[in-house]
Amino acid sequence: MRPTLSELTVGQDLGSRSIDVTRTDLVKYAGASGDFNPIHWNEAFASSVGLPGVIAHGMFTMGAAVQLVTDWAGDPAAVVDFQTRFTKPVPVADTTGTPEAGAAIEVSAAVGALDAEAGTARVDLTVVAGGQRVLMKAQAVVRLG
Repeated sequence: MRPTLSELTVGQDLGSRSIDVTRTDLVKYAGASGDFNPIHWNEAFASSVGLPGVIAHGMFTMGAAVQLVTDWAGDPAAVVDFQTRFTKPVPVADTTGTPEAGAAIEVSAAVGALDAEAGTARVDLTVVAGGQRVLMKAQAVVRLG
């Protein structure tokens, strides 16, 4: 059942999740998005331009984070706006041949504001990887019934 505006309060916790990321995920995302920048798959190149190694695509990170909101809302079309600032890269270690992920993105969500006239809730996301916030001011506006 989809949430309704009347059952929400500002500050209400909407849940959290951990998203495991592998280099295979980055290659699949590159194919889907067309973003084949070598910083997302080539360790030597990424290091040569001053990065800590291969990093996740910013839009991959953003999309992974907002999935928590779309799942909570029960309908991806209910998310009418999503904005963020990218602040830190998400390094993804090479774990080829192991069952481990190369990175974990931790996402939590809370109600940031309610607009009864518009029938929307602003959901504020906290997005952390490697102990650092990687997205700032990550906010989704969700139209609710």
